Amino acid sequence: MKSEYLLSYENAPVIKTELPGPKSRKILEKQDLLETGSRTYTKQFRMAIKEASGSTIRDVDDNVFIDWFSGICVLNLGHNHPVVKKAMIDQLDRLVHINEIPTETRIEFLETLNSTLPPGLRNHSKTMFTVTGADACEAAISLARHVSRKKTVVVFGGAYHGVAGDIISATANHHYRDLAGIDRGNFYHLPYPYSYRFPLKVREEDISKAVVDQLEYLIKDPYSGPGAIGGVMVEPVQGEGGYIVPPADFLPMLREVTEKYSVPLILDEVQSGVGRTGKIWASEHSHVSPDIMCISKSIGGGIPTSMIVYREEYDRELPGGFHFGTYRGNQLALAAGTAILKYLKETDLLSRVTNKGEYIKKRLNESMELSHRVGEVRGIGFMIGVEMVKDRKSREPDMEFAQMLKTELFKSGLLMHTCGHYSNVLRHMAPLTIEDELIDRGVEIFLEGLRKIS
Repeated sequence: MKSEYLLSYENAPVIKTELPGPKSRKILEKQDLLETGSRTYTKQFRMAIKEASGSTIRDVDDNVFIDWFSGICVLNLGHNHPVVKKAMIDQLDRLVHINEIPTETRIEFLETLNSTLPPGLRNHSKTMFTVTGADACEAAISLARHVSRKKTVVVFGGAYHGVAGDIISATANHHYRDLAGIDRGNFYHLPYPYSYRFPLKVREEDISKAVVDQLEYLIKDPYSGPGAIGGVMVEPVQGEGGYIVPPADFLPMLREVTEKYSVPLILDEVQSGVGRTGKIWASEHSHVSPDIMCISKSIGGGIPTSMIVYREEYDRELPGGFHFGTYRGNQLALAAGTAILKYLKETDLLSRVTNKGEYIKKRLNESMELSHRVGEVRGIGFMIGVEMVKDRKSREPDMEFAQMLKTELFKSGLLMHTCGHYSNVLRHMAPLTIEDELIDRGVEIFLEGLRKIS
């Protein structure tokens, strides 16, 4: 039974059966018969879900899990948050879907979103609705190319911008392109300033400069190779690449060079946005305003939606139908998005994310003393990664150990997912509303799991 004073189920985690439980096994068997075998999450989290609340999930066998997963940062306010739920129900009674034609819900969302934007875009931008994060990134590169009249877009190692259409070539892992049979196209990858695994032998304080100097070389030298640069796309904090926080000077230096050569700067805030880092937008930490910003995941409260926000002058020569999509601007998602953004603006949740994020990082740093398999603990807000290695001296990535730990955590009732260049980074991405006791229980489960398999 859920307490009226908590968002989450009480006493989580509660594991009553072997995993998967008998009811879950039957449902998983039916899924295997009916649904594609290319699924991945059901191979990692073997259960069938009945319901969820706050930062907890209950499966059909009544096992209760602590959720440090959030549907991959889709539920920043957690499952069934009352504010978001009410907004959706109220909207459901009025209108679910309409194409582009304005509604009060649509306008309220646009005005609320505008009020949160980085200073360079606030009151000086336009919004274009899309459907998914990949769709938003696709629209962003199309817009940058249209504005610059140049095809090549610079992206970064470790990047994940989606796996659909042309944007699959911006995503760094060639595995996705190989599966889709798509060439790299007009994209050029530079190293992301990932200090733990930076490929160039430079001082740590010079990493940002090394990357940005290389970018400037690509832009200004016609013999540099990739062709005329029409845009730069970057995650202000890398998500799938390993929860990597770049040096503080990276985004400002990147902004300076792209402005110098009038190259559109695109910030992909799909995973890092909507409060995940302790600011509504991660770029706020660096006081950088992009030319184009990609938004998705938690902005819809679980309803698929996305958008790009861009400088208003980019809109002047855009032809009608520049980027199509039947489901753009879904009314339920916009109602939820307004409620979510207002909640972030009007409560102290973001300061809590900052403070609790530092606390979680400090607690997870205890793992460094427990095992030489922990190479680094890093992060900002509720984007925290723990990188697993075979030993701390060599820094050789250990994907197998990371997967073993993830499985052990699941058996103990904690959902925690991996990411990183080698799938060797455990990442904390719990709902921002997670209760203090579930933070502490989750940390203890993590540390005990690490002790057990080390």
